[in-house]
Amino acid sequence: MTPDIVIRLATNTDANAIALLSRSEIEYELPWRWTPLRIQQAIAGATTNVAVAHDGNRLVAFGIMSYREDVARLLLLAVHPSVRRRGIGSSVLRWLEKVALVAGIARIRLEARQDNAAAIAFYRWHGYGVRATVVGLYDGIEDGVRLEKVIAGEAAVP
Repeated sequence: MTPDIVIRLATNTDANAIALLSRSEIEYELPWRWTPLRIQQAIAGATTNVAVAHDGNRLVAFGIMSYREDVARLLLLAVHPSVRRRGIGSSVLRWLEKVALVAGIARIRLEARQDNAAAIAFYRWHGYGVRATVVGLYDGIEDGVRLEKVIAGEAAVP
């Protein structure tokens, strides 16, 4: 990871940049659901963490994770294309995983577009296994893959 990168909890001043990065890198060709207002709601949420990675004043990556009992769900993770493959996405993911572990979470679940081979490979490299493929997962437009990682003990399979 680049030494000048700082990972921290997001503030409302990050919401617009997060929403725009989500729109361009995650929600392309789909309805825009993670608008600045929804990002602000996630930042303020008691069961959600929004982590950001900054290079100086510039947001270069973010991750949003929600928590429920002993399962967390990684809702979004994106890295700006200009800084990919430098370990920034891995650092944001590890940061969120550590927070989840401290919060008593046993497993983390997430979804990715089935045709996003790079994302699926990234998550598999970080220990996430494919649980299922879902036709039309993304608004009936795109198929998706559900992945999961056990991060604590012998979590029971639901």
